[in-house]
Amino acid sequence: MQITSTRRAAVLGKPIAHSLSPVIHRAGFAAAGLTGWTYEAIECAESELPDLVAGLGPEWAGLSLTMPLKEAALKLATSATPVAIAAGVANTLVRQADGWHADNTDVPGMVRVLREAGVGRSTGRHAAKEAPPRVTVLGGGGTARAALAAASELGAETVTVAARRAESITELEPVAGALGLELTGVAWSAAAAAFDTDAVISTVPKGAADHLGAEVTWRPGTVLFDAIYDPWPTPLAASAAAAGLAVVSGLDLLLAQALSQFEQFTGVAEAPEEAMRAALDEAVRSR
Repeated sequence: MQITSTRRAAVLGKPIAHSLSPVIHRAGFAAAGLTGWTYEAIECAESELPDLVAGLGPEWAGLSLTMPLKEAALKLATSATPVAIAAGVANTLVRQADGWHADNTDVPGMVRVLREAGVGRSTGRHAAKEAPPRVTVLGGGGTARAALAAASELGAETVTVAARRAESITELEPVAGALGLELTGVAWSAAAAAFDTDAVISTVPKGAADHLGAEVTWRPGTVLFDAIYDPWPTPLAASAAAAGLAVVSGLDLLLAQALSQFEQFTGVAEAPEEAMRAALDEAVRSR
């Protein structure tokens, strides 16, 4: 008789009931034959995170963190990847012998989906002759910090940030400096004028950027990444699609960042991407 020890993982945030992360990870466990693994969604406020993490038993392998926990998660970790440190936020905590190790898989996830959409794609002998990609980021929270790190990975040298609070832009300046980026801040009222770039990354909450869809004049070839996936399409995404532009959704990022989390939680060398993608697509269709 096969005896399988139970291992646990979860996504934490507030609110969290809408999260599709359990669908993705559970499908991965099933496809990889990890019958003793569970993955759940736990609602957790920032003030509750330290006690919750401290109370987790040895069966817990890892945690996925979403808003508003990404900065607090990094502070709880005993070690962290350079990308998480540079961004100042973590969306992943992995149980290790000496504590919790923090990572930010949003960054490579963003890099992947933006490259697939055509941003910073050239890597051949002529790539050095091309101008670095120009990037505009909407928002100033934890996902915006990851967006700055992704822009740096894609070869950007300057980034324009439009945020609803001027203080948010100020808080991002040291993050940009650590990443070697020159940051230009733009008032939220002037955000529509900052879309003349190679990529626009919207990290603001649902509804915050809806008005921009009617205000912006799209530049041919711009790629829009909108981190929202419910509801979809957003007015901003619909505007970009109507202009014939490549549009990347939060669902694309949700899957891309989950693959690395899955591998770190389980030790599986390569996450079963096709099974995880199929489960995500089915969950979206059935909503």
